[in-house]
Amino acid sequence: MFSVLFPGQGSQSVGMGKELYENFDYIRDLFKEADETLNLPISKLIFEGPNELLNETENTQPAIFLVSYGIYCTIKKETDFDFKKANFFAGHSLGEYSALACSGAINFNDTLKLLKIRGKAMQNSAPKNEGGMVAVLGEDISKILDIIESNKNIFTCYLANDNSNGQVVISGKTSDLDKFISELKKMNIKNIKLPVSAPFHCALMSPATKIMKKEITETKFLKPQNLIISNVTAEPSKEVETIKNLLIQQIEKPVRWRESIINMINYGNQKFIEIGPGKVLSGLVKRIDRNIKTIQVNNIQDLENLKNL
Repeated sequence: MFSVLFPGQGSQSVGMGKELYENFDYIRDLFKEADETLNLPISKLIFEGPNELLNETENTQPAIFLVSYGIYCTIKKETDFDFKKANFFAGHSLGEYSALACSGAINFNDTLKLLKIRGKAMQNSAPKNEGGMVAVLGEDISKILDIIESNKNIFTCYLANDNSNGQVVISGKTSDLDKFISELKKMNIKNIKLPVSAPFHCALMSPATKIMKKEITETKFLKPQNLIISNVTAEPSKEVETIKNLLIQQIEKPVRWRESIINMINYGNQKFIEIGPGKVLSGLVKRIDRNIKTIQVNNIQDLENLKNL
């Protein structure tokens, strides 16, 4: 039994997907279609950078989706791999949109448009550099939440991502995060400020929620071929209205990735295929359960890995 995972923000790099683009006409057509749909040379940005522009959220989100979707199309065309046999599709934050598109719930162009709008709305929800995110390493999530709760009169921070055992991400205003980091230092808890300029997946994203509620409501969704694991609930669903409502909530709710992986394993899942740039999600899976097999597919050579599944 296996499931398919799609990465989120942070997996991007200049040049991702270029090998597929250079080798397959249908990938070139896909990238050209993306340029036209977005009215933006996203292909050039992906292949040439600059890095600073690719890392802007409104560009990163459609870019990662485009590459992930391209890899998915390559697997379908170049191998006899049967995705219908997958137990679940799941994606980390924006990766949930990749999961939905690849399982047939949203069409390619609509997904690109949604993610462009989502990225811009999330970026603009807080004044630039007045909010951010901090990864906390090596501690149990309950301890981190206790620190936030016991200091709520001093600073306001939010759980944004529960990624794996010993890795959580906290969002908040910059001034609050600085106080939070100061508290962590007193307790010798390792932390890293992430290179983002907005506090994603928390209540500070409410302006983005309003925008995305309208966009998601007006976008046509179909029933996906595979069960989709929601970031919000860490549970599977195939119902269109449920999926749409959870995508709206996802803007402000924490990404329950650790629980999602544990639930998939408990449902009998023994292997994961990561489709998209990088191998961040495979690393998180290994931190959650080192006995689970992971396979990454992001280039032509990686297609061979599917034969060993």
